[in-house]
Amino acid sequence: MQSFQIIKPVPVLSPYIRHYWILQDDAAVSVSERTFPIGCMQLVFHKGKQLFLQNDLKLQPQSFICGQSIGFSDVLSTGRIEMITVVFQPYAAKALLHIPVHLFHGKDVAMDEVEDVELSDLAKQVTDTSDNIVCIRLIEQFFLRRLYAFSEYNLKRMSAVFQEINLQPQINIPQLSEAACLSNKQFGRVFADHVGTTPKEYLRIVRMQRALFLLQQDATLPFVQVAYECGYSDQSHMIKEFKLFSGYTPAEYLSVCAPYSDYFSEF
Repeated sequence: MQSFQIIKPVPVLSPYIRHYWILQDDAAVSVSERTFPIGCMQLVFHKGKQLFLQNDLKLQPQSFICGQSIGFSDVLSTGRIEMITVVFQPYAAKALLHIPVHLFHGKDVAMDEVEDVELSDLAKQVTDTSDNIVCIRLIEQFFLRRLYAFSEYNLKRMSAVFQEINLQPQINIPQLSEAACLSNKQFGRVFADHVGTTPKEYLRIVRMQRALFLLQQDATLPFVQVAYECGYSDQSHMIKEFKLFSGYTPAEYLSVCAPYSDYFSEF
């Protein structure tokens, strides 16, 4: 039996955390799932069996920080699943982790490797607590303590930048630098520290998620229209990027999946 639950954070944390999700699955048969970049860093706690990374031929860490990445990942269940995941707002993980998040790019970093005693203690508390709602409460108490020790100076810049990213498919990096009131070089550094990847790479992730969202709304849309509305140079550019991020062409994807954008479905 499978159970999936999404829980919104308390209001004071909502600028920093999109939601938490809890997945429980007692299925005896192994299940494979393909995941795509969603544009948000995540904090993952495995309370059941860890998932197996088929691309890397290894298990995920028991509790880890999932950085920004390009490309897809195939994961395989190895037994009873019980996991809690914190999905950060795209630019807010640094505010709660207190570390430049570009250090996690393309990686799943075990919490006990981060050299953060409080974070390691949180992972142990969550693992040892049977009630998942109590676990969410522990996680929120941890982040509330972290929140008040952080300066919001550049966070406000990033908030303005992401308003532009979300509303303008054709936005470019000089325009984003201007929205942040920073030079291109300064903007690139601040963006990577807060988001975990470069502005150029991130815009590619958002284009892919925007394409998924349009197809989620209407899977019969011509691909040339989707390409234009998402800011791709042409249809062949979109197909190439889609293949890179998902392992499928758009047509192949629609034949095996129901389109869903983790990024834009939140708005």
